[in-house]
Amino acid sequence: MRILFIGDIVGAPGREIVREELEAARAEHAVDLGIANCENAAAGFGITPKLVEELLEAGVEVLSGGNHIYDRKEILEYFPGQPRLLRPANFAPGSPGGGLYVGRAKNGVPFALLNLQGRVFMTPNDCPFRAADRELERLAKLGPVNGAGPVKIVIVDFHAEATSEKQAMGWYLDGRVTAVIGTHTHVTTADERVLPKGSAYITDVGMTGPHDSVIGMDRQAMVKRFLDALPARFEVGEGNVQLNAVLVDADEQTGLARSISRLCLRLT
Repeated sequence: MRILFIGDIVGAPGREIVREELEAARAEHAVDLGIANCENAAAGFGITPKLVEELLEAGVEVLSGGNHIYDRKEILEYFPGQPRLLRPANFAPGSPGGGLYVGRAKNGVPFALLNLQGRVFMTPNDCPFRAADRELERLAKLGPVNGAGPVKIVIVDFHAEATSEKQAMGWYLDGRVTAVIGTHTHVTTADERVLPKGSAYITDVGMTGPHDSVIGMDRQAMVKRFLDALPARFEVGEGNVQLNAVLVDADEQTGLARSISRLCLRLT
């Protein structure tokens, strides 16, 4: 089974390259399951119901979030009716939406996506490590999914700032999930590997959007902010639009990863 995980989609340029390139990329790489982090899809901050539907229509099976997932107020009432949009599972109890999605990929194989958020240099949340234990225990009790057997393929989107916390999560979940994919920092790391017990890992999958920018935002405004430290309105940048993702090959029987590789596509 082959999984494509797309890094943080930023603004209109990020959405455009997903629309333009995803279908061909899925065909070329024989992708069975497409996942994307979408929390910056609406002008760099949050996502709207319309944009959720747009990305699902473009060929993404399920969308994960992070610290900006609630930035657009209209998304709060939308969450209960759209299980394919996630927020981190370790948000406070009662937060709109859920952090675990269970479904079936294009090839009929059951899968789960677990969304977690870090605590180091981030807004305080419940412990992501204990939340992972809780959600994996809940997943183990589900049994067969629509007559297709138990869930073996489990992808974790760990939306976190500190590389140390991300690496710790990778080691903590090694052998228990298919992959731990880091998001949030918008800069692709070069440390993709399959850990000793069989889980694929990368500290950050990178950003899908304009790379002639500062993590997706207009570079001139960002440089000015660092120079004068005055409040500023940030706009999504332009130029050098890339789709950054990883491809994970997984064993459907064991749920463990065979390989992980980086993929970078540019808007043509």
